[in-house]
Amino acid sequence: MARLDRRVVFVRHALPGELVRARLTEAGEGARFWRADAVEVLRASPDRVDAPCPWSGPGRCGGCDFQHVAVPAQRSLKGAVVAEQMRRLAGLDVTVDVEPVPGDDGGLGWRTRVQYAVDDSGRAGLRVHRSHDVVGVDDCRIAHDGVRGLDVTGRRWPGWAGVEAVAPAGSGPLVVLTAPDAAPRRPAVPDVPGASVAVVREGGVDRVRGRTWVTERVDVGSGTREFRVTGSGFWQVHPGAAEALVSAVLDGLAPRAGEQALDLYSGAGLFAAALALRVGTSGSVVAVEGSARAVSDARRSLHDLPQVRLEHGRVDVVLTAAGSSAVFDLVVLDPPRTGAGRRVVEQVSALSPRAIAYVACDPAALARDVAWFGERGYRLSSLRAFDIFPMTHHVECVALLQPQ
Repeated sequence: MARLDRRVVFVRHALPGELVRARLTEAGEGARFWRADAVEVLRASPDRVDAPCPWSGPGRCGGCDFQHVAVPAQRSLKGAVVAEQMRRLAGLDVTVDVEPVPGDDGGLGWRTRVQYAVDDSGRAGLRVHRSHDVVGVDDCRIAHDGVRGLDVTGRRWPGWAGVEAVAPAGSGPLVVLTAPDAAPRRPAVPDVPGASVAVVREGGVDRVRGRTWVTERVDVGSGTREFRVTGSGFWQVHPGAAEALVSAVLDGLAPRAGEQALDLYSGAGLFAAALALRVGTSGSVVAVEGSARAVSDARRSLHDLPQVRLEHGRVDVVLTAAGSSAVFDLVVLDPPRTGAGRRVVEQVSALSPRAIAYVACDPAALARDVAWFGERGYRLSSLRAFDIFPMTHHVECVALLQPQ
């Protein structure tokens, strides 16, 4: 962050303490802040390195914004951001060490799901930062070997709007295609040897070849389980993320046999399965998810766990229907980037659980919600952060909240 005539300027491709020459990229007179790219480094930080990807930099691929930063320094910066948001929005002084997870090589080769855009010539690539322009990359350096093996950028995809390559832990790869909104008919599908191919459309996923879903395999603390994920359904993109997050949630909550647990924004059922195996058949888990497709996947993956009940619907609506008579000992929250929000925070607090595990991908939304939990009598008792998005500014946190 820099300042120009008292105006805040967010500068990509720079590091704290550096002196750079920056080019303004968004500088409207009425804007609260401006944006810029560092196009020349005049005095470098000791944490600066040569970007391992030639497509990283001003005017190039917008996917990675930390390629120029040494990996240990990336983690230090992320920890500082989490701490700053907690201090600013929740009034809490915390020290955060961002933990690495297994499955990448120096910050590269980890992303098991990559979404490519397709330009007018049918070439697949990645978008320029804050732009619809497509960069025709030869290869994505943070992509997992299973994704790179599909050679998406080496093929032509005429007529398609997007291509997602998925390299799961428990089954063969999947290519998910997206057609333009105004396409009169389905374009031709290129041959992708060894991969299933599906087409995503409004309301469903159509099979072209093989399966429309993949299987993910995860150690959930009481053994390894498989989870079905259809099409472009949500799953953590780092191969070490799911296991690391499950372990952190279980360590924080310490579920006991016979307890009642609530898993909100439950997705494909990852945390629901882990909780169910800990509370046993004498306990119960209610899993709430807004995506019908994810609920269907979870139903197939958790069919052998009778203590799990799946609820399809918006979290706040389902909690309202449950009413004040609902009793839960434990709650897991894994909301989207916008966070749970005040209403859900109030509803969860009203259930009086003995512990809440909050999994968050946005430190600001987490800090805001932690402050609201504080107003409702819940304190932050631990906070862990994980580097599951190396080479980017993103960080995943697991916060444990308990009654004051």
